[in-house]
Amino acid sequence: MAENSIICQEDRGNIHISEDVIVTLVKGAVAEVEGFAGLSNAAGAELAELIGIKTVSKGVKVAFEDETIIIDVIINVSYGSSIVSVAREVQEKLLSTVQSVTGIEKAKVNVHVAGISFEK
Repeated sequence: MAENSIICQEDRGNIHISEDVIVTLVKGAVAEVEGFAGLSNAAGAELAELIGIKTVSKGVKVAFEDETIIIDVIINVSYGSSIVSVAREVQEKLLSTVQSVTGIEKAKVNVHVAGISFEK
């Protein structure tokens, strides 16, 4: 199975959850948060896209350590919104979504605010 997956060992066998599944969950959940303006590219992601490397996880990094899901999300916040409030809400939303959908209770979410988006 893929290296970038978390393995849940059960009596009847193992369950592998891909990093891409977690990224998809994160993108859907974070879009529901008021004041969230979008995901921001990590350093180097824009360069990778320019040379033709597709980055599925734009603004989201997922790691698996000791049966714990660690999510780093890089966001932009809408102008006029409380940065700390939006970041906390993103963190809480992602924790509850990932835990409820995967059934894995050990999760950490780090929110990085990269910028402010103004209305056009």
